[in-house]
Amino acid sequence: MEYPLVRKMSGTAATNNYGKKRFHPFWWLLLIIALASLWLIADVYTFTRTPASSDPKEVVIEVSPGMSLAALSNVLQEREVIRSAVKFGWLVRLKGAARRIKAGEYQLSSGLRPGEVLDKIVRGEVLLHQITFPEGYTIKQMAEVLGSRDLASADRFITTASNPAFARTFNIPAPTLEGYLFPDTYQFARDLPAENILGSLVKRFKQHYGPTQAEKAERLGFTRHQVVILASVVEKETAVTEERPLIAGVFLNRLRKGIRLQSDPTVIYGLKTFTGNLTRVHLETDTPYNTYTRPGLPAGPICNPGAASIQAVLNPASTPYLYFVAKKDGTHHFSTTLVEHNAAVLRYQKKR
Repeated sequence: MEYPLVRKMSGTAATNNYGKKRFHPFWWLLLIIALASLWLIADVYTFTRTPASSDPKEVVIEVSPGMSLAALSNVLQEREVIRSAVKFGWLVRLKGAARRIKAGEYQLSSGLRPGEVLDKIVRGEVLLHQITFPEGYTIKQMAEVLGSRDLASADRFITTASNPAFARTFNIPAPTLEGYLFPDTYQFARDLPAENILGSLVKRFKQHYGPTQAEKAERLGFTRHQVVILASVVEKETAVTEERPLIAGVFLNRLRKGIRLQSDPTVIYGLKTFTGNLTRVHLETDTPYNTYTRPGLPAGPICNPGAASIQAVLNPASTPYLYFVAKKDGTHHFSTTLVEHNAAVLRYQKKR
């Protein structure tokens, strides 16, 4: 009997041979890669969900323009905001966020998860610094406050605020923004452009001077700019809120009667240099702001008035007074006649 040259393999042998083909080294390699990828994903996921410290501390990080991902990751690790610069780099790449990182100053915490740290930087949630501009500050004084806090260039602030073309973008008919930079408390990021800061101050002014104020100004026969000018003078004349409507009333009385305002602060504003001692020479030195030598309102606002001074001009006290003089306690004595005023000056000023 003849037998075929190729024998039929038994079930066990076929299974073994099939198994050898199934677990070829290539498949083992793919399995290892898959397991490693899963481990890597799980490790990065765990990293993103785990804060760097259970005892959080706040740190401020500066992300400079054009800063590389490697440099940022290293800084975050050095400041102990994250545990691994390498894994943070992986996280950024996995999220495709490398080109969405925004420059700025950030206040971060080691209690944040790395994913939260990345989200803050991608969203540009920069650190905001609170700053207060007192009522009656000038453009120059506001610039000095910003410069002293290292928030913006003082020179750039002054230059931009004194640009007539920039003022016109806010529909302000003046060579500078003096008078329209509303004194208040603000929050600004460091190195914010001067244009942005000034825009915020003017916007706040417009929130306090709307249609209602414009209507009152029209009834007085004033433009908005004239209201701001007179409010700036009132602001500089007294720090006592209750006196502002009275002083506004005095100035309005003088304007109606054609009497010069004779306000010392307007003279001071017009001087190029002032040491703190106002003299008769100063009072007689003619400038566009000298209300001793020129009738009517000064050439422009002499400071940035607050809401109380603006409201005082729009709602002046009905008074017969034409004069006032400062007393020793910071308030003023008001007079109807020049004789009474001169007596008050002798009493409160010349006897000092």
